[in-house]
Amino acid sequence: MKKKRECIGHTRHVLIFLLLTWFTYPVFAQQGNGLTVTGLVSDSTGNVLSGVTVSALTNRQARTQTDENGRFIIVVNSGTVLQFSSVGFEERQVTVNESNRELHVVMAFSTATVDEVVVTAFSQRQRREALVGSVTSVKPGDLKIPASNLTNALAGQIAGVIGFQRSGQPGQDNSQFFIRGVTTFGYRQEPLILIDNVELTTSDLARLNVDDIESFVILKDASATALYGARGANGVILVSTKEGKEGKAKINFRSELSSSQSTQTLQLADPIEYMHLYNEASLTRDPELPLPFTPTKIRNTQATLDGAPGSNPYVFPAVDWLDLLFKKRAMTQRNNLSVSGGGSVARYYIAGSYNQDFGVLKTDPRNNGDNQLNFKNYQLRSNVNVNLTTTTELIVRLSGNFSEYRGPITTDGSFAS
Repeated sequence: MKKKRECIGHTRHVLIFLLLTWFTYPVFAQQGNGLTVTGLVSDSTGNVLSGVTVSALTNRQARTQTDENGRFIIVVNSGTVLQFSSVGFEERQVTVNESNRELHVVMAFSTATVDEVVVTAFSQRQRREALVGSVTSVKPGDLKIPASNLTNALAGQIAGVIGFQRSGQPGQDNSQFFIRGVTTFGYRQEPLILIDNVELTTSDLARLNVDDIESFVILKDASATALYGARGANGVILVSTKEGKEGKAKINFRSELSSSQSTQTLQLADPIEYMHLYNEASLTRDPELPLPFTPTKIRNTQATLDGAPGSNPYVFPAVDWLDLLFKKRAMTQRNNLSVSGGGSVARYYIAGSYNQDFGVLKTDPRNNGDNQLNFKNYQLRSNVNVNLTTTTELIVRLSGNFSEYRGPITTDGSFAS
């Protein structure tokens, strides 16, 4: 009986060993028939791409990423279709076999997923759904308004951003805005503004040409601005200007002439109503005092307003001061010219703009002086990208901003200082 039990136990171990050998044989056979695929991934301009995901369509567990030199190694079966994907580029699929195991994959820039890509700190591009912090991106087309000041276009475009304009005087019409309230660090409310990773002022942002903007991103919460420390306590505005793309030279020209006016103006009392109210107030305070304006003056002033024959506007004037000093609307002229293009080695984007803002003050033809406000702004920009090697790129950013102003010398948009 004891020998029979030993035989049964020994037979059971042999069966288990045979089953394990049977099931594991295809695995070893599959690994033995694996195909080692190597390659290089670059974009259409020749720059190598790191962090590109390389995966097999039939086996998602077989996947890897390109290194900092754009190279990858993956082991798959012959005939497998490899998929290459990266943020901002169109996906590519390549079938590998014995004769096609060393690859050079060129990925094209994607235009359909531009809205899904957000530029974050240090110009890093991430998918919108992968972001944890509060980040808002604005389309450059939404910033095109009938005004030459970019800061005035932010109002109403971004949730949580409060902006207000203290003056409409040309050259002094910058909007003041804050993103996360005010901070205790010196009661500073202005956000950190970075244009092409260079810190600039609100005035530089105000005069930035909308046609030169590639992306406009605002980082609003602490997690998004942690890399900037206390400087980013009130939020960070990241602006990237356009770069040249490989291809033939493209020339863009835009010219606009727009007019703007107040949606609501002050309703002032006319001279007749003013004199009646003044007499009523004086009579209420002291009925025994004579009235400031006699009935004769009121009657003759009314004749001046009506343009009656025999009226004398010099003795009994009736002046509408708002209509005499200010025009109903102001004109703005904007012109922009840009040229972009390049080849596989160098790419360029060159732009120039000319903006002119007119004020609303009228010029009396009887006056020798010209009190019309006039603000002119000239801008030049040159962005050049040069591929020195396959892993090194030289980026040159040159810009100039020149302004010419004629009008009252003020610091706050008022005529009193």
